[in-house]
Amino acid sequence: MTVDATGLFAPLALRNLTVPNRFAMAPMTRQASPGGVPGPDVAEYYARRAAGGVGLIITEGVRLGDPTATGSQDIPTLVGAEALDGWRNVTSAVHRHGATIAAQLWHQGAERGDRDGVAPVSPSGVNGLGEQMGRALAADELPAVAQWYAEAARNAKDVGFDAVELHGAHGYLLDQFLWTRTNLRTDQYGGTLENRTRFPAEVIAAVRAAVGPDYPIIYRFSQWKGTDYNATLVDDPMQLQELLAPLVDAGVDALHPSTRRHYVPAFPDADPALTLAGWTKKVTGTPVIAVGSVGLQTAFRSEKPGQVIEPGPVDQLVEQFDAAEFDMIAIGRALLADPGWVNRLRTGTLDGFNGYDAASALARLA
Repeated sequence: MTVDATGLFAPLALRNLTVPNRFAMAPMTRQASPGGVPGPDVAEYYARRAAGGVGLIITEGVRLGDPTATGSQDIPTLVGAEALDGWRNVTSAVHRHGATIAAQLWHQGAERGDRDGVAPVSPSGVNGLGEQMGRALAADELPAVAQWYAEAARNAKDVGFDAVELHGAHGYLLDQFLWTRTNLRTDQYGGTLENRTRFPAEVIAAVRAAVGPDYPIIYRFSQWKGTDYNATLVDDPMQLQELLAPLVDAGVDALHPSTRRHYVPAFPDADPALTLAGWTKKVTGTPVIAVGSVGLQTAFRSEKPGQVIEPGPVDQLVEQFDAAEFDMIAIGRALLADPGWVNRLRTGTLDGFNGYDAASALARLA
């Protein structure tokens, strides 16, 4: 170690929750819960990362209780007694290691596809490639969609989750309302940025009503999409503030701006040259979770088959934290490769971390 990472091991308060350190496990889809039920292997998977030093586990996306939410029945759900019992085992396993855990609530919208015969629903019936996919939601259907999120959040709280994260990133349903390519509406939910943020804010408000005033709500957003790494929602810090203010006002406690590289400045012409996490914190004053290629040299989804991603330095990460650009840092592939990555950083033994083997990516999800 060439830097002092002590500050990253201080606790963080989010409403009534105290996270023991500033490290989160980033949400990563596994599709390893047959019938939507997380089994003992799921509990072991998350418990290993909790034992490895992570303060907050953010689960893989958890599908809402409606057939249109996702296209795979192997994605876990928070509906039904069997699934809820499975999640109780998961939260208990994580808590035994002193970590906290948040459920990420996920609706894919037009990106779910229709291979299973279920028509996707979305703002305008258009996917991230601009193709017609499924149908547009009518305005009078939106309160029911918001309640899908609220029901899942209420169930998450009941089975021992310490927080929920709403997946509003990467071109999925909530992001489809924010993005002009997928939101072609001409009613009060489309057009201006104020209108495009309306439905995500209504979802947040519904979740807040379901979980009460003291339960933490995290909101994940992104510029990039799964269909377009160069996509943008906003072009400058002023627009970013306009985007995020309604979400914070609706009840968000922490924001999780997803980037593929945590260290890249968000707006090339802006001064200062802050990352998306840094600008998010500056314009909202809200606790922020940064993410993107932590501990590795190659950006997410840029690796080639068979490529081993070499370990990367953490100096810049610590510098960003010391400069107050973020409050927590989420780690993805490095934790798949080595569940004890955080403890390695704590003990100064990162020289024993061998990087990420892209050829074994599926195995690393175990």
